[in-house]
Amino acid sequence: MSKRLAVVTGGIGGLGTPICIALARAGRRVVAADLGGNPERIARFEHEVDGLDIHFAALDVSDFDACEAFVRDVEAAHGPLDILVNAAGITRDTTLRKMERAQWDAVLSVNLDSVFNLCRHAIGGMVERGFGRIVNISSVNGQTGQFGQTNYSAAKAGMHGFTMALAREVARKGVTVNSISPGYCETALVAAIPDEIRQGIVDKVPVGRLGHPDEIARTVEFLSDDGAGYITGANIPVNGGLYMAF
Repeated sequence: MSKRLAVVTGGIGGLGTPICIALARAGRRVVAADLGGNPERIARFEHEVDGLDIHFAALDVSDFDACEAFVRDVEAAHGPLDILVNAAGITRDTTLRKMERAQWDAVLSVNLDSVFNLCRHAIGGMVERGFGRIVNISSVNGQTGQFGQTNYSAAKAGMHGFTMALAREVARKGVTVNSISPGYCETALVAAIPDEIRQGIVDKVPVGRLGHPDEIARTVEFLSDDGAGYITGANIPVNGGLYMAF
């Protein structure tokens, strides 16, 4: 059987790159979809994944028509899209009293609309072929809420609602749809948090540390495996115990 094709949005980001690497090492051909406006960032990514079956493609995930063209072009170049990981995300943090409409729209567009944009154009082929794995990267803050993140928390909570609904629609078609809710991980985004605030976050995590991006990547690799066909509509928390529920 030929390699399964995986697309990872936000593929050159702090979580996206380890996800791409984990999938490639598991024998998948990977396309990392991300904004194309920063050549230096793209060059660093390509150096990091050199030697692996990983390809970069520029994409604005908030653009519905661009996502349609992207799926069509990727499948023409690489074959059927079997695995879709929606990892693209941004923050525009501020309290609701200070939040501008543009800050709300930007976060919802990139973090939630993108999931619709990609899934809408990928799901038909998955259903027709009788196989598909969709993994949506949500957040612990979509479960708990977070001060100054009404936009982000709403988008991430909405992502899992979308996950459960789509999982029901395609459960009998060989397609699984799951989400992962990472806690605070060692990424550039978290590193930018002031030291005293970041330490306060770590102090609240029962395991006593930030997560490693590779730990999120391993969970994606597990959920996207051919043998994970009986797991669908699930949300997998990978947060060091920061939020526990059943």
